[in-house]
Amino acid sequence: MPNRLAESTSPYLQQHAHQEVDWYPWGPEAFAAARERDLPLLVSTGYAACHWCHVMAHESFDDHETAEFMNQHFVSVKVDREERPDVDAVLMNATQALTGQGGWPMTVFLTPQGQPFFAGTYFAPLPAPGRPSFMQVLTALADAWRERRGEVTESAGSIASQLADLNPVQTSDQVPTARETLELLGKNYDMIHGGFGSAPKFPPAMVLDALLVKGDPTSLDMAQLTCEMMARGGLFDRVGGGFHRYSTDVGWVVPHFEKMLYDNALLLGSYVRCWRRTADHDGYKREVYEHVIYSTVEWLEREMRTEQGAFAASLDADSVDIRGMVAEGIYYVWNPELLVDALGEADGAWARQVFHVHDQGTFEHGLSTLQLHGSPDQARLTAVLERLRTERDNRFPPSRDDKVVAAWNGLLVDSLVAAAMTFAEPAWLELARGAAQAVWEIHVDQAADRFVRTSRDGVAGTTPAVAEDHGCLALGLARLAGATGEALWLERAQWLLARAEARFGAEDGGFWDAEASDELFQRPRDISDNATPSGTSSLVAALRLVGLLACEPALVERADRAARTTWPLVASQPRFAGWSLADALVADEARRGLRPAQVVVVQDEPGISRLATAAWRMAPAGSAIVVAPAGTQGFGHLFEDRTQREDRPTAYVCRGEVCFEPTTDYTELKTPLWSRC
Repeated sequence: MPNRLAESTSPYLQQHAHQEVDWYPWGPEAFAAARERDLPLLVSTGYAACHWCHVMAHESFDDHETAEFMNQHFVSVKVDREERPDVDAVLMNATQALTGQGGWPMTVFLTPQGQPFFAGTYFAPLPAPGRPSFMQVLTALADAWRERRGEVTESAGSIASQLADLNPVQTSDQVPTARETLELLGKNYDMIHGGFGSAPKFPPAMVLDALLVKGDPTSLDMAQLTCEMMARGGLFDRVGGGFHRYSTDVGWVVPHFEKMLYDNALLLGSYVRCWRRTADHDGYKREVYEHVIYSTVEWLEREMRTEQGAFAASLDADSVDIRGMVAEGIYYVWNPELLVDALGEADGAWARQVFHVHDQGTFEHGLSTLQLHGSPDQARLTAVLERLRTERDNRFPPSRDDKVVAAWNGLLVDSLVAAAMTFAEPAWLELARGAAQAVWEIHVDQAADRFVRTSRDGVAGTTPAVAEDHGCLALGLARLAGATGEALWLERAQWLLARAEARFGAEDGGFWDAEASDELFQRPRDISDNATPSGTSSLVAALRLVGLLACEPALVERADRAARTTWPLVASQPRFAGWSLADALVADEARRGLRPAQVVVVQDEPGISRLATAAWRMAPAGSAIVVAPAGTQGFGHLFEDRTQREDRPTAYVCRGEVCFEPTTDYTELKTPLWSRC
């Protein structure tokens, strides 16, 4: 008989809906049950594409004896971290404070008042030296709750008080200097493989965006090498498109094989920006980036688009092999024999060399990920990859977490628009419009002042949207408004920003990550950019773009106030403040005379004109571009007295208070866009 999770819109929660554990979703009902039964809460947090979450579920939560013990001694709560980032953030703070580390699956034990007293990540079913089994942990904590209640509650109260008093945000009037922050960033740079730090190595999309702001040789080299090495390594799915979550080694060879929408949304935008910054004479490098862009969009449309037009959250790392056994990464890897079977002797031998597939393997059991070595013939490479994809389609694919997350779709809309306009691909613009429309219609009810974070199969969830949902979706909608000239998207972005200010605005000028909650002992606030932009950095980006498109200086000033709360982090740890660093570097460029541009392309005919594409390709970081017919309303004064010249699309460029002579020639755009004034 299914438990309470069966009604959830979260696929992760539904994976646990038929277990004997009497799971509750996070919320008042679980806490009321804990108080009524006088039992602690066991809160287990994970997500659908998490390999070790599946392992612990099978080993422990599917076990009859373990489930019975949990039901007798705890009120058990299951949390999807992607659905409830506010809960995940607060409990992760507690886990890291209590254990010195964090990760998923995460298990935190709370008093009925919501105060943590014990935490950990993965617990095995059997003990090991220095590591108790999950049942040993449960037994010890149940005994402590029954026999030493006073010690437990006193400790929990102290832990909660100390965590709640921590203020991770400090406002500064000291603007981070570009030279010092970039030098600090460079200290962690891997000059051989690109990227930052050691294994495990995560794709640094937001840091890449910062490095691409200025375009100086050092920053550009770091960004280009990182983009090239990630694209050539096993982190990138060469056959099907899209990036895996992270690399288990420093050289991007063997990934952890889950694919997340947020990674691919961010990296798509980063690769478009890197392509724009790469000179024509670096031809093969540009081809590598272009392959990433095109194949990633194709993968998104083919495998991640939902029936409603939005995009699903992730693909699992695990899938079933030919023996019916679940194995991580088995869908993606090859050996020499498999290549020959798929391609024949000649192309199989060629592929073995190009993709560095050898008998020893780079992964497990003699299997290898596909890397790209050298500069092979593009036509032959494309044909071989198409045949490998046809062959791979016969394998059992990984499962898909098909819930829709508002923030991640907002990020993807932003990147799809940039890709569509940069490469003159109107079909990509329609993908962006479809995703924006789906999220807006399903997640937002303006009349009821309702905006939810997730949905599934067109049914809205119940979790309120957090700050990053407001910021990322507003950014995507504003970017779409600029590309289409449809002011309705800009109006919707303005509504989201006004709502975010009312719900998340902080006294210091920054933003909270979520609204205050009766169940959480701490209101979450983290200004660092981790896997996704923080609520603060996403709102800063959206405020700036909307302010320029709507001609609303107050929104830009609001972004300035919020940005000050990020400056100490940018100055001390720029690697973990990518978008905030990018924002600071744009401001630094503006002080040096290169202010972001407002670009109005007046074109009366539909489609993506050559002039519009040139504007998207050349505009400095932080610019706002809008393409629409003369007389378009809803973009402030941007279209006042602006018409086509000589019956041709015409670009009007202003930077601050300086406006330049309009032009119909795309080759003349560089001067108004890049001259310092």
